[in-house]
Amino acid sequence: MEPNMTKPEPTPRPPQSLDAFDAEDRMARTARKRLFIGLILAASGLVLLALAALWVVPYVGLATIHPLAPTILGGVLTGLGVLVAWAALSLVLNILLGRQLPFSRRMRGVTIKLFLPLMTLLGRLLGISKERIRASFIKVNNELVRSEAGRYAASDILLLMPHCLQNSRCDMRLTYNIQNCRRCGKCSIKDLIEFSERYGVSLAIATGGTIARRIVVQTRPKLILAVACERDLSSGIQDTYPIPVYGVLNERPHGPCLDTSVCMAHLEKALALFLDPASRPEPQSQAEDAPPAPSPAAETGA
Repeated sequence: MEPNMTKPEPTPRPPQSLDAFDAEDRMARTARKRLFIGLILAASGLVLLALAALWVVPYVGLATIHPLAPTILGGVLTGLGVLVAWAALSLVLNILLGRQLPFSRRMRGVTIKLFLPLMTLLGRLLGISKERIRASFIKVNNELVRSEAGRYAASDILLLMPHCLQNSRCDMRLTYNIQNCRRCGKCSIKDLIEFSERYGVSLAIATGGTIARRIVVQTRPKLILAVACERDLSSGIQDTYPIPVYGVLNERPHGPCLDTSVCMAHLEKALALFLDPASRPEPQSQAEDAPPAPSPAAETGA
């Protein structure tokens, strides 16, 4: 009798540590525009190949319907191919040159609706993580928003924050009324409220995509400054199109979705790109900040 030859069970892969997760997260933040450019050119190439296949495969069968049918289909698909190629080329040139090209006003919409899903699928086939693709997409989206958007009044700008900025041990509910904050200073919410009051812009906290969309419908902003991680920013940019969204990545010293923070200097720099100068708060003069001068009687000790 032959001995029972059983294959040893594979050793289970140890779970990823929090430090390793954060290391990958930090690497994703260094994504450069060349990753986006490479993926968008590859994705547009796949679309062009698909359009060519749609014309070549049924070419013989279409001829039996009408002699001009292959030519008509070829013309339609060629036109679509030219549009896809122009969209990809103008988007790449817009990224490289930092300025809009003729007829490229809607390139951000093409990027969001067409290229991002294709880039994510292509990146998965090539072994590129979603986080790197999303980080590259956010960087490019911000540049497109800067080139397309103008200046807005403070009342037309919405600061949309994730709920993970709130201290995890806080029991105050801020989603529907951010003024419930006690301003204890244990998280970034206190600084954000004071920031919104100083500039006169709206501030809201969302716990998810549904709440975020409802906030956008209620406030009807013309520009959104959103703070979140790569995943939430990418989905938010897609959900709120055509409203321009300028993304600021949050800081995650304790890992994702737990006691995150935001650099107020980065947020203020982003707001300065879009805020109408007429809506900027007037700086306080030194005379107002200085303590009142002592009276002559006080100086003489009378």
